[in-house]
Amino acid sequence: MPSESALVVLVPEAERLVETFRKRYDPSAANGLPAHVTILFSFKSPDQLADEIIESLRGLFSKIPAFSVSFVESRRFPDFLYLAPVPSQPFRQLTEAVTKVFPDALPYGGEFTEIIPHLTVAQAIDDETMDKIAADFHKAAKGILPIKVRVKTVSLIENSSGNWQVRTRFALHAADNA
Repeated sequence: MPSESALVVLVPEAERLVETFRKRYDPSAANGLPAHVTILFSFKSPDQLADEIIESLRGLFSKIPAFSVSFVESRRFPDFLYLAPVPSQPFRQLTEAVTKVFPDALPYGGEFTEIIPHLTVAQAIDDETMDKIAADFHKAAKGILPIKVRVKTVSLIENSSGNWQVRTRFALHAADNA
């Protein structure tokens, strides 16, 4: 695995529901990455994360208000099952703010034209397996969804050790009415 970093919003409130599925069906969970919504992957290599980049991110995120979201339902990409945040726009705004300051850091290397915020539950190669996973997840989610979350921080994670680890957290602006 190449040494990388990413900006994510960790969602510990979702672990109770997604942990079993992620451990079994999401390779990033096996590498130490807890439930999260990706803001920007891949960001910079860990050796490029100089103090001025960290301080630039700290300043950027401190101006963006904290926000609340709910994870209401699961959805699918062709080979991914995920929880969709509602509203999703605050996550898009975080990604757009970072790419404005760091235009060379494109989400997923520019592979996708649309930013679709999501919390990955599982990956599978074939439709039959994904259908089974989705059915099992739907049963597990009864009575647990929606999961309500107050997003107050963005985490910079990196995997230079072979496992994903939080390098630092950046506080979002705390609104007075939060």
